[in-house]
Amino acid sequence: QVRLTESGGGLVQVGGSLRLSCVASGTIWAINLMGFYRQRPGGERELVATITSGGTTNYRDSVKDRCTINIDNAENTIYLRVDSLTPEDAAVYFCKAEGLMKAGNFGPFAFNSWGQGTQVSVSM
Repeated sequence: QVRLTESGGGLVQVGGSLRLSCVASGTIWAINLMGFYRQRPGGERELVATITSGGTTNYRDSVKDRCTINIDNAENTIYLRVDSLTPEDAAVYFCKAEGLMKAGNFGPFAFNSWGQGTQVSVSM
């Protein structure tokens, strides 16, 4: 089992900054990629930013000039910062991780896990 625990979020003012973190725990053999996605009411889940264990990043076009994602491989943790928030940034933000895990003496097996999500609201 791989568990993802998100923290941060809450209410942020327009023009302010959002800081999220996500920790992956469990019988992890290796993490290949972690990232954050978001889902607005009535919308589909969409990419915000991802990062590989090697540090390669991928950002959504609408945030790439004001967004930074970092990874701490030793702690299986990622950090997301989004600046200059607009009402369109309000959403539930989900953490995602892909990699390899162990199950007792078996494996490694591939995993693709999601966190439970954290609400981000943007106030005028």
